[in-house]
Amino acid sequence: MQLSDFAGRHVVVTGATGALGAAVVAHLVERGAVVHAPMVEATAPPHLNGPHIRTTGSIDLGDEAAVAGWFAALPQLWASIHLVGGFMMAPIADTRLADLDRMLTLNTKTCFLACREAVIAMRRSGGGGRIVNVIARPALAPTGGLIAYAASKAAVASITQCLAAELVGERIWVNAVAPSIIDSPANRASMPDADFDRWPKADELARAIGELASPGNHLTSGALVPVYGRA
Repeated sequence: MQLSDFAGRHVVVTGATGALGAAVVAHLVERGAVVHAPMVEATAPPHLNGPHIRTTGSIDLGDEAAVAGWFAALPQLWASIHLVGGFMMAPIADTRLADLDRMLTLNTKTCFLACREAVIAMRRSGGGGRIVNVIARPALAPTGGLIAYAASKAAVASITQCLAAELVGERIWVNAVAPSIIDSPANRASMPDADFDRWPKADELARAIGELASPGNHLTSGALVPVYGRA
């Protein structure tokens, strides 16, 4: 890793207000990137304040027109990293169609729209670039009680690999990381008896994402990278 390899490059990070988002933004800024963060929140949290961070509040990433308009206004785009999403768990008998719709909107539709508009922006910038999505371990390893969530993340995995095949001739590499349970304050609070040491850390995941988004990644596209830690 070169600490200046993103110098002057513009990178989108959706979901930047969360624990993983904070780590990814910090990592990219450390490597010289200018980070653009669309948020549903009206006001940016403290970790998104800085001279190399551009935030836009009150953006619904499930709104097609809003996402298209936001990406269209970006400067020359190098990479787009898509972290926004949601989680739910329930057995099939307790999973409503509305639950599936919610997971598909939060996880799949937001990823699809961001991927599409990132590709358009990269083409407008002259071609080439990097897209990194986030799936989850249940998208690769079937897990009971998570059917709506796992299905929405499996769809993101398919988007990733299909898009990688479509764009290989344009030097736009598309990959995804698949975390297990991320070590975050919210996850610790919801599972206080878990062995937190086994969970992947946000800064570790940020480094993995940074490598896939890096200008130094000349080879890897279409990969679904397990980043499970010891969980």
